[in-house]
Amino acid sequence: MPQNRSMKKRLRQLHKRTARNRSYRSRMRTAIRAAREAAGGENAAPVLSSAQSAIDKAAKAGAVHRCKAARIKSRVMKSLATG
Repeated sequence: MPQNRSMKKRLRQLHKRTARNRSYRSRMRTAIRAAREAAGGENAAPVLSSAQSAIDKAAKAGAVHRCKAARIKSRVMKSLATG
């Protein structure tokens, strides 16, 4: 456990950031799963749009790197186009 005030504060900040990032990544993964399940259906376009939005928000917040976000979006689009 941290002994001084500054390290206690750093630990509090770490817990907050970890929870926030976990939330962003979880939302992103759920949206990706929904987009893959909706592939080929009539409501695929809005679901895909919301998945892209969730991926971009996670990248903007720093929960995932921007290059990883681009790679994920590319793979989701590719999987929807092929199957």
